[in-house]
Amino acid sequence: MTPPTDPTPGHAAVPADRPAPAPPATPTTPTPPTTPAARPTTGSDPGGEDERLRRWRLVLGGGEADGTGRVLTGTDAAMDGALTALYGRGSQGGERTGRDRSAGLGASAPSVARWLGDIRTYFPGSVVQVMQRDAIERLGLATLLLEPEMLEAVEADVHLVGTLLSLHKAMPETTRETARAVVRKVVDDLERRLAARTRATLTGALDRSARISRPRHRDIDWDRTIRANLRNYLPEHRTVVPERLVGHGRASRAIRKEVVLCIDQSGSMAASVVYASVFGAVLASMRSIATRLVVFDTAVVDLTDRLDDPVDVLFGTQLGGGTDINRALAHCQAKITRPADTVVVLISDLYEGGIRDEMLKRVAAMKASGVQFVALLALSDEGTPAYDRDHAAALAALGVPAFACTPDLFPEVMAAALEKRPLPIPAT
Repeated sequence: MTPPTDPTPGHAAVPADRPAPAPPATPTTPTPPTTPAARPTTGSDPGGEDERLRRWRLVLGGGEADGTGRVLTGTDAAMDGALTALYGRGSQGGERTGRDRSAGLGASAPSVARWLGDIRTYFPGSVVQVMQRDAIERLGLATLLLEPEMLEAVEADVHLVGTLLSLHKAMPETTRETARAVVRKVVDDLERRLAARTRATLTGALDRSARISRPRHRDIDWDRTIRANLRNYLPEHRTVVPERLVGHGRASRAIRKEVVLCIDQSGSMAASVVYASVFGAVLASMRSIATRLVVFDTAVVDLTDRLDDPVDVLFGTQLGGGTDINRALAHCQAKITRPADTVVVLISDLYEGGIRDEMLKRVAAMKASGVQFVALLALSDEGTPAYDRDHAAALAALGVPAFACTPDLFPEVMAAALEKRPLPIPAT
């Protein structure tokens, strides 16, 4: 039996067994299933027709049977109520009609706190984070996050941290410590996930970039040594006589590379700012790398002295405002002392509000001096970002590819830049 369609928007967040059929060109009245009476949700036959109707009923939403012959009770009714409060037509603040099935969450902190508790009970963490993000955007709940009780109820993630950073100037004293605790939890989780691999990848890259000609036996790079001595191949002995050994340099306590992270702190870059701050702290903990972290909008702030604590870095940012990339790059350029040993990573959507031609000339000058320049349109897991394609093309013409980068790929990108080899640009 094909489940009927309903012209009223339903709950797209609840999966069905199969995609919903396309609606007809002219909406028609749904035909109820041939059942003698509406059935409760208990005693479902897993995988059978009864379960299929239950899932469709959750997808369609609403307080009535909506053509499926199903009446929601128990947990299903609670799930439906939580979804309707967020995605029901009345939840967006428009004029309500008799078909609207919920008054939404309103502006009541207690009711929002109860709703946050409900969705954490009925949905997995990944879904909870999506619903929280939608609630902040659709229902204007950002101001409610200024209350400590609300912050303690939410599921912390990178997007929530971005929202808190945009609000922290307006936070009352009673909320700031709770907000820092939420941000600290997310940052610590990210560091545990990203730090070990980043250090291992970059340490290897630094060792490989310091080739020596008289290595110890355990430090010999055999692939490079063989390639360097192929002319000394002795056919009768089927061997290569290595006149010149090539080896990996052992990690030195001296600083050999400099990394400058230049981060656009406009509102659309919130997730990138969070990840970049964590990576900045990880890089700063490595003795062989001197790390500088600069954030900018129309002003430029150097946060290098806070890199020992990424939470301090994040609360030193001010998400929002305009963008002056040229001004930020001028600051970074003035701080470079060893161009051939420096990597500059610009993290921005490239919507330049400053002087475009000056920005491009500055990038070209840094490249000509020997600086490795990397442009990341985003440092996040959010997919393809919005960005200025003309500026990206102009950078590419200078030999600076601009691409989005996931946090898991970032260590490989940095390793390639440190070794001055082609960057592992993801396919688009």
